[in-house]
Amino acid sequence: MDLTGINPNINVVVIIPARFDSIRLPGKALMEIAGKPMICHVVERAREAQNVGSVVVATDDLRILDIVQRFGYQAVMTSSEHRSGTDRVAEVAEKLPDARIIVNLQGDEPLISPRTIESAIDALVADADAGVATTWEPLHFASEILSPDVVKIVIGKSGRVLYFSRAPVPYPRDAVRRHGSLEAALNSEPTIFEGFRKHTGLYVYRREVLLNFARWPEAELERAESLEQLRALEQGVKIKAVKARSEAIGVDTPEDLERVRALVGSGVSKLVTK
Repeated sequence: MDLTGINPNINVVVIIPARFDSIRLPGKALMEIAGKPMICHVVERAREAQNVGSVVVATDDLRILDIVQRFGYQAVMTSSEHRSGTDRVAEVAEKLPDARIIVNLQGDEPLISPRTIESAIDALVADADAGVATTWEPLHFASEILSPDVVKIVIGKSGRVLYFSRAPVPYPRDAVRRHGSLEAALNSEPTIFEGFRKHTGLYVYRREVLLNFARWPEAELERAESLEQLRALEQGVKIKAVKARSEAIGVDTPEDLERVRALVGSGVSKLVTK
């Protein structure tokens, strides 16, 4: 792995895992948005975060490596055998022994706010007992709460994560009894929405926690929910959660891509990423 140009002596490194293959949108990392590939938009958002020292794309595809480097950004090749983006990030982090904090930033969020990245890093730094920080957003539609594709996050009064689930948690039992179903309860009592939060895929790790995470075996809850972050909770890692500074727009489908292109073209993205 060539880490030329990456300064291992800085405190915070953002690592963006990027594969070419994608089930719903193959090659999305290199799809054009306003004249440049999506992955480069993500790099630029990360570089705008004031408490980030270095940003690197970790990929197993020479096409992604080449285009990122041609735009003047840092990228390294990693193993093609990784099962998850977290494992890919850990491979790079292991080569940066002096970095204290590693940010795992998804490569399909070209409009993520740099302020969200900053807030998550600050939250981890401020909580000495936490090993990971992550982010959440409000939920606005009953369909999101009911969908197993939208991961819900349960947070305690201290701001620490209690659980992640694809199920609608915390479950408003009394309201459901009043209205007959969760969907009816949500439609009848809009205040119930305030109890639900959507987990977003930004993670900030203390480096040693990330490296341990990659070595731990898959956990039972992780298998049941197909959520790898439950591995950390089962191992007793304390996870701090902070509200995202603006709502992210992930690109998973052709429709998502067109929406992002329209926002960038209209100039709205400049407001979203503040």
